[in-house]
Amino acid sequence: MVLRESTGGASNGDAAGSAAEESSEGTCRREVDHSLTEGELADDVGTLAAVGNETRYEALRLIAATDGGACGCHLEPALGVSQGAVSQALSRLYAAGLVSRRTEGRWRYYSATPRAERLLAVLDETRELDDESGDGDPEDDGDE
Repeated sequence: MVLRESTGGASNGDAAGSAAEESSEGTCRREVDHSLTEGELADDVGTLAAVGNETRYEALRLIAATDGGACGCHLEPALGVSQGAVSQALSRLYAAGLVSRRTEGRWRYYSATPRAERLLAVLDETRELDDESGDGDPEDDGDE
């Protein structure tokens, strides 16, 4: 995937020898690329979409915090949503590879996958960085 960036100013090449070039209109044209394949990009977007809902995100947090796996029956009261909503959330998290599941008798237990554990850890780390730098309030744009 290649994106083109266009700005109103003249090109001011960088020391690393960027691919910036000046068009005939005097605007900067720079090719931007990333190393993800289309499949990896789709997988990442699917993962982020799976945690992009409060119920699914909170369910994942609860599951990750429970040693030995969380029974789906315990998530309904903890999340304050219907059994159907819990079932849909767990199915989506499972499909995204963020939880594994096992059945014991008539109960199904869910555990966070290593990918989910790392994703949650990275979110915690970035929140801590925001707290340290004072940039944790998205409503505060510095204009007062």
